[in-house]
Amino acid sequence: MSANLLIVESPSKAKTLKKYLGPDFEILASYGHVRGLVRKDGSVDTEHDFKMKYQIIDKNKKHVDAICSAVKDAQHVFLATDPDREGEAISWHIMEILKDKKLTGKDRTFKRVVFHEITEAAVKNAVANPRDIDGDMVDAQQARSALDYLVGFNLSPLLWRKVRSGLSAGRVQSPALRLICEREIEIRAFTAQEYWTIHLDSHKARTKFGARLSAWQGKKLDQFDIPDEKAQTAILTALQGKDAKVANVEKKKKSRSPAAPFTTSTLQQEAVRKLGMTTDRAMRTAQQLYEGVDVGQGTVGLITYMRTDSVNLANEALDEIREYIGSNFDKDYLPSAPVVYKNKAKNAQEAHEAVRPTSILRTPDAVKPYLSADQFKLYQMIWKRTLACQMTPARFDTVGVDIEVGAEAVFRASGQTLVFPGFIAVYQEDQDDVEEGDEDEARLPVLEAGEVLPIDKLFGEQHFTQPPPRYSEASLVKSLEEFGIGRPSTYASIIKTLKDREYVDLDKKRFIPTDTGEVVNKFLTDHFTQYVDYNFTARMEDQLDDISTGKREWVPVLDEFWKRFHEQVVEKQSLSRKEVTQEELDELCPKCGNKLAIRLGKRGRFIGCTTYPECDYTRNLNEDADTAPTEPEVVEGRVCPEDGGQLLIKTGRYGKFIGCANYPKCKHIEPLEKPKDTGVECPLCHKGTLTEKKSRYGKLFYSCSTYPKCTYATWNPPIAEPCPKCNWPVLTLKTTKRRGVEKVCPQKECGYAEQVSPPDAN
Repeated sequence: MSANLLIVESPSKAKTLKKYLGPDFEILASYGHVRGLVRKDGSVDTEHDFKMKYQIIDKNKKHVDAICSAVKDAQHVFLATDPDREGEAISWHIMEILKDKKLTGKDRTFKRVVFHEITEAAVKNAVANPRDIDGDMVDAQQARSALDYLVGFNLSPLLWRKVRSGLSAGRVQSPALRLICEREIEIRAFTAQEYWTIHLDSHKARTKFGARLSAWQGKKLDQFDIPDEKAQTAILTALQGKDAKVANVEKKKKSRSPAAPFTTSTLQQEAVRKLGMTTDRAMRTAQQLYEGVDVGQGTVGLITYMRTDSVNLANEALDEIREYIGSNFDKDYLPSAPVVYKNKAKNAQEAHEAVRPTSILRTPDAVKPYLSADQFKLYQMIWKRTLACQMTPARFDTVGVDIEVGAEAVFRASGQTLVFPGFIAVYQEDQDDVEEGDEDEARLPVLEAGEVLPIDKLFGEQHFTQPPPRYSEASLVKSLEEFGIGRPSTYASIIKTLKDREYVDLDKKRFIPTDTGEVVNKFLTDHFTQYVDYNFTARMEDQLDDISTGKREWVPVLDEFWKRFHEQVVEKQSLSRKEVTQEELDELCPKCGNKLAIRLGKRGRFIGCTTYPECDYTRNLNEDADTAPTEPEVVEGRVCPEDGGQLLIKTGRYGKFIGCANYPKCKHIEPLEKPKDTGVECPLCHKGTLTEKKSRYGKLFYSCSTYPKCTYATWNPPIAEPCPKCNWPVLTLKTTKRRGVEKVCPQKECGYAEQVSPPDAN
């Protein structure tokens, strides 16, 4: 055994560090958290200063035993868990376990080491300059754990009793769910408003360009000043036969600066927008790049620590980046001094760095052969963003031209020409939900004031206002950060929890609350308003940050929270399930004359009678009262194959289906329309065939006819041909704009693809 023992979280990181520290060090991994709160009521003692009952996590017990065994033979123990609150807490928990086992005697030393990048210099410097465990950071992490436990263990049972078993509420996931639900309410309440714009097409020499009516009869036009077709027709009629003349030409020079280097939040947003990743996938990939990849000359950490809210770059990194720009670009691309960015996050830790490559000299092309597809894409994006942030701004020439048509109309044409690309030569930041017409980058001909122009076409365009867009993962992360809900390191887990709990669905990569999600959100916003309030949640995060920096004590923070929260939980015990899950409507039941309500069932929300089970009237939530049948339609000439009961055409969450009249005693269901059989044998069970079906949102997919016995499914049409590469018995036809139609292997690890027809030229 070695005299020096260094403990990290990840086994892959351990391999990298062993190379740097050599045979004098034994390196073991904790495999993440070693202790957790006992998963039962009373693990946080609210009567005695919130004392917590911990237990060793079962799956990590063998790793804890290995650490304890190694400590017995070590003289110096270095705790090198991750450089954040979670990492600090893991080091503290390891020390608490060692104390319990009486392994912390004076015959050995225990020190905390922290490094933000896994490079030889950073690791050796950290080991040479150890410190003690930061008690304030541990207190902040313990306070967060206690808060999350108290909310979860008090609200979740309430949800089980009042809504449905198996549900949960979280301190930060609930405000995030509220964001999604409120956006959906906005969309449903939205009424489209019509408006028109009027355009002029002209040309000079061979250059065609367009202009938009900006002023009419001396008044600058606002969005709804031309409200309908009648108004636009009147303007077009008045302009017939009039000449067009250039009234004014306005030229300006404009520059655009590069975006700051990545923080955790901006890295997640760009990975979603540019690379099509989920936040969870982006963070897992970043973790791999941080912990180390063998790039041919041994394993090395490729990026700095990916959980950070800082935009700072180390002086050594700045020097290396500037030297690279100077060597690989013209001198105009290198600013006279390093570009410094200011942290927007209130509690950003200045000692931390932004997410950057550990060396800008390690180019994406140089490491590509050693990386997976995801690793390469993410590394390339981080490398480019870091390089671009230290380059000169892009420069543009902008032109605005006012064109008078007659005496009453002024049309505006605008154009932009890139004069010098600067940082754009390397990287441009993407944006969510950019409104059309934000900026016109068309190239205009050279125009002079007083010049008469031909009118090629005068026409109007009809528009309708659009509802606010649903959240994507990128825009949700941005809103979570703006509202102060959670911290960047928790965004991916917040989103994953909402998906796993089936509180939200994704449609075209946009979040839609499920019926269950909406009922849970309504319950929390109606009865625990303060605890899903955005400002309250942000203040709690600020208080946790204050604990981590020693500005507050953790017990008083928890005490203030618990007293009010506990009172509210006790008060809400008396609520009936009907109060929580039913939303009464101003509509009478056509069957019995009593009130109708929106109710929550196993398949989602529906409209039903408030007197159920006395009256069993129901209809689909989106079904009109006049067209909805009061009695389910009977399937003639057939009986249920399971119990001989009547078969009825019913309406459920996913549309109409055939079910047994004796439900719930008999749970036989079948689709209303028989699925189209492709005749291709299921490659998984070889018993059924692949049939064409529709998902909840109408998208075609192909699944085994023996479902649910066999769950094999694929989105692409199957063909009965074996893969020539891996011999999987079925290929599928995949169509994309970029590559046309291809035969592809559905086994992702295989990657076989063969073009059948090229992309459509149109």
